[in-house]
Amino acid sequence: MNESYGALTESVFYILISLFERSYGYGIMKNVEKISKGRVVLGAGTLYGAIKTLINKGWIAELDQGEVDRRKEYIITELGKEVIKKELERLMELLENGNMVLSGK
Repeated sequence: MNESYGALTESVFYILISLFERSYGYGIMKNVEKISKGRVVLGAGTLYGAIKTLINKGWIAELDQGEVDRRKEYIITELGKEVIKKELERLMELLENGNMVLSGK
């Protein structure tokens, strides 16, 4: 990943990690709430706005459900996984630097 994508918002981070398994809108909202231990609660407008942006960036993909199931399902892409990896590296650097300063090193 040659581009710098900047820091992810907490909502986007949780949406992306929720989509390591395919899911639909309501399932994503519930999973984000669960894995954040209730600290992050997404409204439908926030979620679907983020989904549209993430699809446009190529970080997630909409899965074809055919005509049987009207629910749209989504999954993280390889690019999205790389974005998560880079974000985790950035967060680890923040933790290391913060701990270094606090410990006086």
